[in-house]
Amino acid sequence: MITSEELKVLAAKAEPVFKQFYKKNKKKLEKMDEEIHYLHEIHSATTDCLQCANCCRTLGPAIYDKDIERMAKALRIKPSEVVSQYLKVDEDKDYVFQSMPCPFLMPDNYCSIYEHRPKACREYPHTDRKKFVQIYNLTVKNSYTCPVAYKVLKDLAF
Repeated sequence: MITSEELKVLAAKAEPVFKQFYKKNKKKLEKMDEEIHYLHEIHSATTDCLQCANCCRTLGPAIYDKDIERMAKALRIKPSEVVSQYLKVDEDKDYVFQSMPCPFLMPDNYCSIYEHRPKACREYPHTDRKKFVQIYNLTVKNSYTCPVAYKVLKDLAF
């Protein structure tokens, strides 16, 4: 398992290659969703997110009204209480967690509201998304945090 510090170093070294690959292959990438989704499946199956949890420790996902409703139901509190207890508005006017790591991350790296977690958490690292080319640069950024994102890009670009 790659440590979070090792991953940051690897991603920083690889970032110029990732960006160059995008520059040279943008049109090709538009037609590569199937291949990218295959890489996502391989690397997701061989990466233990419970050993990592970097995303839960460091990334503040945007949280939307449906997420708030889902979390409120799981916590058995009112949506307004979810907002006041756990959320703040960021510079983009989105709700995000008041602090990181995520308040629902438990010591064993499990999520206490896993079945009711925000959509951004459910879909992270987004490497199985349709029209992957549209989030390629976000994936480069995510490669500093997520081993799956890093490995998918590495397989594409190297």
